[in-house]
Amino acid sequence: MSHAGTILGISELEIERVHRHDFIEVWARPSRRPMCKHCEGRELRIKATHKRTVKHTRQGNQVLTLHLKVPKYHCRICNRYFRHPFVGIRPRYRASECFRLEVFEAHHGGVTQRGISRTHRISPTTVERWYQSHISQKYKEIISRPCPEMLGIDEHFFTRKKGYATTFVDLRHRSVFDVKLGRSELSLRTYLRQLPNKENVKLIAMDLSETYRRIAKRYFPNATIVADRFHVVRLINHHFLKAWQQHHPEGRKNRGLLSLMRRHQWRLSEDNNTNLQRYLADYPVLKTLYEVKQKLIRYMLLKTMNENRMAKKLPGFLDLLEQLHHSPLRALANTLTSWLQPIIAMWRFTRNNGITEGFHNKMEMISRRAYGFRNFENYRIRVMTHCGWDGVINRVR
Repeated sequence: MSHAGTILGISELEIERVHRHDFIEVWARPSRRPMCKHCEGRELRIKATHKRTVKHTRQGNQVLTLHLKVPKYHCRICNRYFRHPFVGIRPRYRASECFRLEVFEAHHGGVTQRGISRTHRISPTTVERWYQSHISQKYKEIISRPCPEMLGIDEHFFTRKKGYATTFVDLRHRSVFDVKLGRSELSLRTYLRQLPNKENVKLIAMDLSETYRRIAKRYFPNATIVADRFHVVRLINHHFLKAWQQHHPEGRKNRGLLSLMRRHQWRLSEDNNTNLQRYLADYPVLKTLYEVKQKLIRYMLLKTMNENRMAKKLPGFLDLLEQLHHSPLRALANTLTSWLQPIIAMWRFTRNNGITEGFHNKMEMISRRAYGFRNFENYRIRVMTHCGWDGVINRVR
């Protein structure tokens, strides 16, 4: 019994001879006749035989080339002809699927086209063509997915000529659902109208963007909008530092004080807290704003709360917003009031857009590695195959 199938990964092969020099050459032929692919009959005769040369894999640093004798069969039952099929070798291809996948994974892992050209004895153009073929195949598998239950929406910069793009992320499976050019409702309208199963979306996490909130309300009617905690805390700090700049510009320039003002009060050491309170004692209005800011941030950090706890916390939060409406932070109060429902939802859920921001870092690396993209569809396909559901499955494996 021949072990060629076990060694080469192609079943029912009989090796005739092997030649080793700069690369490995294997001459083989089928060990048995198959069933007719048209009628599954077994009454076959060999009409003719032709030879195929196929690059198969690498053993060590040597490329293994198969020289196959391919019979052409004639079925006496259905009177039709067909050539012998080989598992993992597609008709008229000069390389097996195993070899093409090996080239794809090497290039996907960072090996240059020139490096693969030297080790695998193929041209750089062939490397690019095979890579694009695998990318397109994976993209077709990914793009047919239904809308996820938990969706993250955010924008990222694409090019100076074409502007920004919008990222849709499946927060539950931690994968990119889709990427579309544009960040306005007008540019995304056609895509969102044709998006299937929009009613499946139950939760949408986003920053404090009015455009994306209008999109969520119009195209995802069953979704609960959840504000991103990081962006809300950053907004509070931004308005507080702006008010500090107006009250005491010189103190705002002090980097030591700036570090203390930005941090949470409960994380300051005793000495740092004493120094900060000594500075704030000279500015009563600023001290009051600082205390209000700390209370606001404590409210923003609440999470996984049930209905009863939220009902107890909500009156205090509303009173604090009412105080802000009569203070230098009235602009902040207006923003938080308009986003009151998404912020309250933020207390209930732990989902945020941190996953989306992480994918934006990876997209930037993809763009840098390609020295930028001119064609957005090429960029979209690359992002979907690197950061989509198929990429998640590969990482788990």
